[in-house]
Amino acid sequence: MAIIPPVVVQATNVSKRFVVRKDNSIKERLVTFGRVGRRHRKEFWALRDVDLTITAGSTIGLIGHNGSGKSTLLKVIGGIIDPTHGEVSRRGRIAALLELGAGFHPDLTGRENVFLNASILGLTRSQTQQRLPDILAFAGIGEFIDTQVKFYSSGMYVRLAFAVAVHTDPDLLLVDEVLAVGDEAFQRKCLDKIRSFQQEGRTIVLVSHSLGQVTEMCDRAVLLNKGEVVFDGEPAEAVAQFRNILEDRRLADVAREPEKPVAGGHIDKAVVSPIGGEPGDDVPPGSDLRIRIELSNETEMPDWVCAIQLDNGLGQIVYGTTTKRLNVALRPFTGTRTVEYILRDVHFGTGKYFVNVSLMDRYGVHLHDLPQAASFNVPDFPLAAGTVHATPEFVDYAN
Repeated sequence: MAIIPPVVVQATNVSKRFVVRKDNSIKERLVTFGRVGRRHRKEFWALRDVDLTITAGSTIGLIGHNGSGKSTLLKVIGGIIDPTHGEVSRRGRIAALLELGAGFHPDLTGRENVFLNASILGLTRSQTQQRLPDILAFAGIGEFIDTQVKFYSSGMYVRLAFAVAVHTDPDLLLVDEVLAVGDEAFQRKCLDKIRSFQQEGRTIVLVSHSLGQVTEMCDRAVLLNKGEVVFDGEPAEAVAQFRNILEDRRLADVAREPEKPVAGGHIDKAVVSPIGGEPGDDVPPGSDLRIRIELSNETEMPDWVCAIQLDNGLGQIVYGTTTKRLNVALRPFTGTRTVEYILRDVHFGTGKYFVNVSLMDRYGVHLHDLPQAASFNVPDFPLAAGTVHATPEFVDYAN
């Protein structure tokens, strides 16, 4: 008979409302003192009717765009703030890394803050003293441990806070995006520690904008949008739905931007699709990719160059080329023109990719750029991660 893990956190119909005042200056507050009505305040619901069950030993990623309610939900789970409506029940020791420097007293030294934070998390002084060498070794801030933390850099804050949190034997570890502050070596150390926690059967809830990190480390992902849970399940599916939400927001932002006048050529639009498919279709590895570009020009433009650049979701360049690189001499034109790039046998890794198009003169001067003119998705590949697709094989020569 399968063993059902115990529930560590149970959130039921959780909603959280914040009141934002519109009278920000001292003068405005004095004028409206004692009569703060609807004209001077605005209600904002960060969470609406959230139901969430977290069982022991699971690793859950909370994802969503900025302002979707991720950090608020994490604070409600940790008991940092109370919900406006609903209930949250918890069991076990909780260690939370929510905001940079939260729980640190600026006038105390790092060493004093270690003892303060450890006591808040339930450790006795003797227990903290026993674990202090491991905490200091993990933090790696050296002699600064006896310096007041108000003189710490953001990276030193995170190092010490994470070191304390993971050495208090928490049953539930809550991690917000604070790890992004540390350097690459420390981030790797933190991720290794989180993986060791997973092997020990501890429960982890993390907020991360690194979607690759979520799919790699989490066995479940919760997607929030406007304070509501819109998906709760497989990380790969949650990430795919999140990318669709981000794309809808991007297109809405583009539609609201006023068109800027352009002299000497204009990129009207670009459409991307796999050959044999339609725009919006997934682009699996091995596909031929078509990028169709529509241009217009009021005056004849001689010796022009058309360039494309493909970026991943983090804005990193994964591919780029130009008609100049291809030794293509483009004929002058007036009016409208349609051109195509065809990329043969593409092997991009899982994720969303954006197509940027540029129109330049023969000297390389940009006449018009259309960033993120189009986008496409590469479906999930469970055997590997990254921006390059390759089918892995493993050979063991032990025998």
